[in-house]
Amino acid sequence: MKKADGLSEEQLRQRLVVSETTLLGLVQHLTDAEHYWFGYTFGGDRRWAEVDFGMVVAPDRSARQVIADYRASIAASDAYIRAAEGPEARTAHPVNDEPRTLRWVLAHVTSETVRHAGHADILRELTDGVTGR
Repeated sequence: MKKADGLSEEQLRQRLVVSETTLLGLVQHLTDAEHYWFGYTFGGDRRWAEVDFGMVVAPDRSARQVIADYRASIAASDAYIRAAEGPEARTAHPVNDEPRTLRWVLAHVTSETVRHAGHADILRELTDGVTGR
């Protein structure tokens, strides 16, 4: 995640807003979203049925590991997408008791990721003044 580049472990864990949101917590949250929406909801993998979605990163998890886990979750999501029979493929599990499509999951995860990228922009600027892409 580009917004984490060049920051220390302490900076990535720094709380700059009232909520428990941190840059590293956003990465962890997005990892959970990839697992839940692509792994569980679309792919049916029960390991991801009860992800936490929390923003607090355990002290024993390094920033390097959290970021590596995010990259791995994206790769796993990409594998589900490639294996699907197109964007109209149905999810393994309904959402709010309604069947959904891969297209719906893609749109949902994209909107979630974009929203949190905006949060990351703000947190990075508050951390060290870096702005832009």
